[in-house]
Amino acid sequence: MTTETPGLDAEDRKIVTLARSARARNGVPEGAAVRDETGRTYVAGTVALDSLKLSALRTAVAMAVASGAKSLEAAAVVTDAESASEEDRAAVRDLGGAGTPVLVAGPDGTVRATVSAG
Repeated sequence: MTTETPGLDAEDRKIVTLARSARARNGVPEGAAVRDETGRTYVAGTVALDSLKLSALRTAVAMAVASGAKSLEAAAVVTDAESASEEDRAAVRDLGGAGTPVLVAGPDGTVRATVSAG
């Protein structure tokens, strides 16, 4: 499972690949990964319980916060949607700031858009 989007650096390719893997492994609508200020990555899939519903990206951000991350360098989501939702971008913005890039990739791992969290 490699990501073949030209122009991505190795670290961004890594989080897209991790997000894609989480989506496929768990059979969920979305997979996401975020990279914190130290280079650690946090990977998650969509959470869809009767009592708790979280997108993959919000779950990955929550995992980073719970693990002590102070900031984010980048985020990636693999989804059928054309872009990251406002709620997802807000979660990334809360931890990483308005300029944090959010890579939006299709199920094949090709990045369709890079949007800022802000």
